[in-house]
Amino acid sequence: MPTSRRNARHGWPYRANVALRTIAGTAGAYGVAALAAAALSRTLPMARVEAVTIATMIAYLVAPAVTIWAFLARGPWRAVAGVLLAALLLGGVAWMAGQPT
Repeated sequence: MPTSRRNARHGWPYRANVALRTIAGTAGAYGVAALAAAALSRTLPMARVEAVTIATMIAYLVAPAVTIWAFLARGPWRAVAGVLLAALLLGGVAWMAGQPT
């Protein structure tokens, strides 16, 4: 492996790239999963207890999907943008659904 290529992985841009993706994949995944559970529990057409249980189960699948997305995106800012877009959409759905009755 050439020296310049090996040293490229140790510079601050590479480390910032990994750090930004890690933050998007952990904190972002937590936030998106929580918003997915909130949105789904308010919109699923069933009893409240069943809706919350199913929404939480689905949220457990959303969190790893967001983490995988954060590391598969073309760039770190696209990863952050994708996580923020998902959070905004799910937050909007949860807000528009209103308080459970």
